[in-house]
Amino acid sequence: MSEKKVLTTESGAPVADNQNSQTAGPGGPILLQDAHLIEKLARFDRERIPERVVHAKGSGAFGCFEVTADATRWTKAAFLAPKGKRTEVFARFSTVAGERGSADTVRDPRGFALKFYTEEGNYDLVGNNTPIFFIRDPLKFPDFIHSQKRDPYTNVQEPDNAWDFFSHSPEATHQFTWLFGDRGIPASYRHMDGFGSHTFQWVNAKGEAFWVKYHFKTNQGIKCLTSAEAARIAGTDPDYCQRDLMKAIEKGDYPSWTLKMQIMPAADAAAYRFNPFDLTKVWPYSDYPLIEVGRLVLDRNPDNYFADVEQAAFNPANYVPGIGPSPDKMLQGRLFAYADTQRYRLGVNHTMLPVNSPHAAKAANYGRDGSMRFDGNGGRAKNYEPNSYGGPAQTNEPLYKPLEIHGAAGSQGIERHREDNDFVQAGNLYRLMKEEEKQRLVANIADGLSKVSKPEVIQRSISYFANADKDYGARLAKAVKDRQK
Repeated sequence: MSEKKVLTTESGAPVADNQNSQTAGPGGPILLQDAHLIEKLARFDRERIPERVVHAKGSGAFGCFEVTADATRWTKAAFLAPKGKRTEVFARFSTVAGERGSADTVRDPRGFALKFYTEEGNYDLVGNNTPIFFIRDPLKFPDFIHSQKRDPYTNVQEPDNAWDFFSHSPEATHQFTWLFGDRGIPASYRHMDGFGSHTFQWVNAKGEAFWVKYHFKTNQGIKCLTSAEAARIAGTDPDYCQRDLMKAIEKGDYPSWTLKMQIMPAADAAAYRFNPFDLTKVWPYSDYPLIEVGRLVLDRNPDNYFADVEQAAFNPANYVPGIGPSPDKMLQGRLFAYADTQRYRLGVNHTMLPVNSPHAAKAANYGRDGSMRFDGNGGRAKNYEPNSYGGPAQTNEPLYKPLEIHGAAGSQGIERHREDNDFVQAGNLYRLMKEEEKQRLVANIADGLSKVSKPEVIQRSISYFANADKDYGARLAKAVKDRQK
């Protein structure tokens, strides 16, 4: 017979009574000396950490990445070679704008974040289920998110705000065309592709640099919901995608994705027809075909959602040798913002939490102290560098190739290439759609745009879609007018 477990306080003292508070007599007030009650209430008051400003509603799972084609021609990253190499991964999927209690089936981009526990340290790839984004400069990001969040007065999401911001941001036309199209609401996290979205740098052992884009192609096939289907599910099962992912893994139907890369020699960038570092643009496959590199499989649910999913902290600045950033402005902004928000949300020692700490490597640095330091805090070891006591020292080997910089420092727009404008790729995407897809796209946009109160915002917005394609703009103008009758 197993020994009965004893309930204790957080200091380890046994709890005599967990049903009745200490009071001054049976009918008297509660006593301040009831340390167990105060500890229990105080912990309860603090057991919710601040939710993420964006990507608050999410699901996660552990798995493995396996190399299916040696990538040493392009990168010296150890986890990408040789063929057959396997690396533990944690993945988190999410919606973007809503709070933790929002529905999984809203029309919103989906976060697609991966943490590779490599022997050279953790590598974080923090992307979305879209290859592009709404804006290209991080200075606009807080304003963009504010336009998507609850209005300060009405405390609900307002079409006026979302479309007003768009009407001043023509570069978002491509992403809006994607978002309001058929792929705007994935049927599940298993049935969507994932993208690194940004351009990144790979460097091989010879020091040769390449610009790359990550594409994780779902092996379950693309499945999406219509607006009506999504609304119905949101009303009956707002945690639909969380439940779907968890149950699939529980029954052994492990979701998987094939990693395919677009790879551009660094020398090609300057003369490429689009700015390769513009997050509102894609690289057409005809220019840079997809090259298979590996396979991602998710096969283990977290035992505790809070410990692993809610406390998971991803940082696009977490690189390993052979991988680095690009001049993509949005990426450059995220290199600061992600780690900074995690320090606020989880504390300065969040990298020591099990889900965030290296699994196949060991962290060795001079970080000390801070809230919730729960290890030996470095013990007697010196907490400065360099030192004469055998502490960890620098390698003098950069993780990636330094970025070449030119031009004057100052506030300025993105560098334009010969075919760059804010509408060309949105128009190309529209013209690729079948007639039924175009009809649904226009209807989805018109449903929201027709609710906007300022006519000039509506006209400005329609003009962007018309610049992408005349038929696109004409259909949308008619659909909005019809809904306003």
